[in-house]
Amino acid sequence: MPPTPRPPRWYAIPVRVLLVTFIGTLISFAVSLLLGILGTVVVSSRRGVHPNMTVAYRLIALPAAVVAGSIIFVLALTMEIRHYRQSKTL
Repeated sequence: MPPTPRPPRWYAIPVRVLLVTFIGTLISFAVSLLLGILGTVVVSSRRGVHPNMTVAYRLIALPAAVVAGSIIFVLALTMEIRHYRQSKTL
């Protein structure tokens, strides 16, 4: 006889949503920073000047991570609530 599944717990939703949001924001920050650094180096080498890496942090990576984090938060919250409601009815 298979074991019976635990009933869903609502207080686990915020923990999972915040964890997924935090990890997704870190990953998007890292990827956008890499692309920002590469873009800054390419543009500065074409212009013949030294690259200003603060541009990659402040103007590219941080806003991209904030936008991606917001989207990830909303999507994770929606999916967790949907999963909770579905498992509650079953």
